[in-house]
Amino acid sequence: MNGTFVVLINGVLETYSHYDDIPQVFDNLIQFEPDYPDEPHTEEQHEEVEQYNQKLKDLMKRETNGR
Repeated sequence: MNGTFVVLINGVLETYSHYDDIPQVFDNLIQFEPDYPDEPHTEEQHEEVEQYNQKLKDLMKRETNGR
C-alpha cells in the first residue's frame, strides 16, 4: 500500500511512502494517509480499501509511545 506514513522514532519524524517499509517498532504513529484509488473502483480496489482500517490498527499496536 502506497501513501504517506509518518512515525516518530527517537524524537525524529520519519516519513515512508510504502506501508511495508515502516519499521516494526516506533515511538508514535503521526500520520496515516494511504493513497485511495481513483473511482470507479474495481472489486480488487474495494477489497484493498477495506483493509486500510485494520492496517491502521496494526500500526497502532506497534507503537511504543517512547518507552
